[in-house]
Amino acid sequence: MALPGAANCASMLGTGAIVASAKTYKDSVWIRLKHLPMEYWTDDGLSAVASGVGIPLYADKITKACSRLDYARVCVLMDYTSMVPNHVVVISPILQDGKERPTRVDIQYEWLPQKCTNCCSLGHSAANCMDGKKIPAKKEGEDY
Repeated sequence: MALPGAANCASMLGTGAIVASAKTYKDSVWIRLKHLPMEYWTDDGLSAVASGVGIPLYADKITKACSRLDYARVCVLMDYTSMVPNHVVVISPILQDGKERPTRVDIQYEWLPQKCTNCCSLGHSAANCMDGKKIPAKKEGEDY
């Protein structure tokens, strides 16, 4: 399937153009929002809290039905090159006196990719990083 405008991009490159490979560091991930105040158990509330992690995509059916209240589960589009917070702080009104209070909402990630601290790539750790390491020369009679 061709992307709209793809032919135009190819014709603009011309001959001898060098195109760098684009690395993508964004992916969707399920997060769990723990200690979420009741005022935030709405589409707008979940979206506001989840936006502290990434771009909110949708909540799971159990969260939308408010069937499980120990945590809310939301799928977000995350940029893995940015900070991965372990909590966000929301402002909750106190109904008795009408004042607001900050509330910490803990974030659990159901899965995160390995991130190399050496080359900043995803998918391997610094211990397994090949950036700057030389691949040993093939000895006679060895197969790789």
